Amino acid sequence: MEAIINDAISTINGYLWSYFIIFILIGAGLFFTMTTNFVQIRMIKEMIRLVINGAGSSTEKNHVSSFQAFCVSTASRVGVGNIAGIAIAVVLGGPGAIFWMWVIALIGAATGFIESTLAQIYKEPVAKGGFYGGPAYYIRYGLNNKALSVLFAILISITYGWIYNSVQANTLAASL
Repeated sequence: MEAIINDAISTINGYLWSYFIIFILIGAGLFFTMTTNFVQIRMIKEMIRLVINGAGSSTEKNHVSSFQAFCVSTASRVGVGNIAGIAIAVVLGGPGAIFWMWVIALIGAATGFIESTLAQIYKEPVAKGGFYGGPAYYIRYGLNNKALSVLFAILISITYGWIYNSVQANTLAASL
């Protein structure tokens, strides 16, 4: 049974992490960079101003400062895999790997901007305060596709509940 599960996961992994997905992600980043007129470069001063102004300031009940939003966003995007992955990339690829990580991060910043913008556009207020939203909501209402949004919600729940823990355990075990 274990061999069957391992083979299935290896097959799926082979498709997901092939050059095909890399081209799709870089292509999407370049597309979003062009369509937003280089928002990640053009608005960097404004981003720094907003983050600095929000640091250390108190907010009203149920409100999040720009600095708090930045910290939550960073925490959700950077994980153990990113930290260990950078170390492994530098060891295997040398200092030039850092240059390419920065280039890809710059391109990917436009994708992050689009994701965050869509999340703000398609969020729904909750009667008791706060909001519901995220990718499942902008898939449901932006693409008008309920089935895909349900599938996304199920898969992301499995990913956060099981797969991310497995990746972190594997990274820790490999480094030890």
